[in-house]
Amino acid sequence: MKTTLARRYGALMACAALSLATPALAQDKTVKIGVLNDMSSLYADIGGPNSVVAVKMAVEDSGLTKKGWKIDVVSADHQNKPDVGVNIARQWIDTDKVDAIADTPNSGVALAVSNIVREKNAVLLNSGAASAALTGASCTPNTVSFTYDTYMLATGTGKALTKAGGDSWFFLTADYAFGAQLERDTTAVITANGGKVVGGVKHPLNTSDFSSFLLQAQASKAKVIGLANAGGDTDNAIKQASEFGIVAGGQKLAALLLFINDVHSLGLKTAQGLTFTESFYWDMNDQTRAWSKRFSAMANKNAMPSMTQAGNYAVVLHYLKAMEALGGNPHDGAKVVAKMKELPTDDPLFGKGPLRADGRRIIPAYLFEVKKPEESKYPWDYYKLIATIPADEAAKPLSQSDCPLIKK
Repeated sequence: MKTTLARRYGALMACAALSLATPALAQDKTVKIGVLNDMSSLYADIGGPNSVVAVKMAVEDSGLTKKGWKIDVVSADHQNKPDVGVNIARQWIDTDKVDAIADTPNSGVALAVSNIVREKNAVLLNSGAASAALTGASCTPNTVSFTYDTYMLATGTGKALTKAGGDSWFFLTADYAFGAQLERDTTAVITANGGKVVGGVKHPLNTSDFSSFLLQAQASKAKVIGLANAGGDTDNAIKQASEFGIVAGGQKLAALLLFINDVHSLGLKTAQGLTFTESFYWDMNDQTRAWSKRFSAMANKNAMPSMTQAGNYAVVLHYLKAMEALGGNPHDGAKVVAKMKELPTDDPLFGKGPLRADGRRIIPAYLFEVKKPEESKYPWDYYKLIATIPADEAAKPLSQSDCPLIKK
């Protein structure tokens, strides 16, 4: 009899403990965010330590720490190597209890980390990687892409230059996932607008000598040389193209992905006239200017924010908004992302725009041209707006999506 009563008492205590544990977990107000990017190489200026600055600004501006939340931000360098990125992500999630990974420039790294994040049911807040596959064939319930993708870049720059008479193209393409996808997406836009691709060459990531590649581009006689690369590779290609007299010889350079940090590094004398597409510019309006000046005061070298650094701020701010709406951290990545998609997005840098079922935030894009030196009136005054690409044109239509989360 005593044994039976003991068992019943034990069972009742276990049930009580279980019922108490569920609300306690729901009220967990501890969050850890890992910023994973290139801290020391060709993408360090567009992401790097200054992305950590942007994420910490989002934590502060969320107001959650004043409401009793404990939010930690850690960071690591993936060295542009998928295996390194995966190992860091696994260590962070399994051992360090990181809830969300942010930034991830380098599409090869991002695609690999996205798989780990889904397996571990964490969250990937992508701002740095451009591959449209992250919201396409490789989309997951745990990943969002907030800032830009190869479809946006191709639709903006590729379409504008082709329709302006640049109907023959030659590509210099970074030899990894991002470059291949950007060339593929831009080729589709070129051919759809009556142009053709006459050739192309792939170059290693983070190369310093573009001479042989540029000679092939020059010999092709293509009207437009498309640079399907980014960061230091774009800078080196543009500098060396200038030395080769390519633009002076009548061919046009298309920087398919250009950041304000690249323009700053190149200088207006070299970069003037380049046409490119971005979803953010620090000098767009009073809100972007105010935030960017705060950022610059804390950033390395007092730099103005790149598009991806601004995107890191916006996506982390929205992530924390979802956490607050959930009443605490459920430690369930898919659940948090579902809440992010449910809530309206609105921030001072990108404004309002839905987060679609495929994980893509829908925002306008802008076609810019780099100013001539004499047109620049103050530091970092580098861009002039050529055209605005409406939000519904800047992202691939869901009707054309191959994301498995989309029901057709």
